[in-house]
Amino acid sequence: MARTALYPGSFDPPTLGHVDIIRSACNLFDEVVVAIGVHLGKTPLFEAEERAELVRMSLPTAAGSGNTVRVSFFSDLVVEEAKRQGAVALVRGLRDATDFDYEMQMAGMNGVLMPDLTTVFLPASPSTRPITATLVRQIAKMGGDVSSFVPEHVAAALKRRLSAS
Repeated sequence: MARTALYPGSFDPPTLGHVDIIRSACNLFDEVVVAIGVHLGKTPLFEAEERAELVRMSLPTAAGSGNTVRVSFFSDLVVEEAKRQGAVALVRGLRDATDFDYEMQMAGMNGVLMPDLTTVFLPASPSTRPITATLVRQIAKMGGDVSSFVPEHVAAALKRRLSAS
């Protein structure tokens, strides 16, 4: 029986940190579902389908041999998406103690809502630890070079998006 993990987030934009966590999750699970959150109250830089395509284009470098990685969308509770996808675990990346504190709270709440769902914390690799999608967006909006923080196709998409605005 395949063991499925759900990796939820906004992925706006997908970063090398996201790719790193997907790669690590592929070492532990047969299938990883990258679940893109779609929330009406937020205004992302990229629409959900654009984020999905950017994630899909990043997957060849992330997925391991014999692993399945797919993309889904959700606009409700992450535990509901985990149920829909048949996930046994949520994957969360940790960069530092601040992430840990926040993610522990979320894991506790999700554990109450869906006791059979385990949250697995994966540490960011040293080279991706400082990367956040928020900082990438800020740097890109100010004309900075983000090529060290995102896959090449994401850097190009950011440049196109921001030059159009």
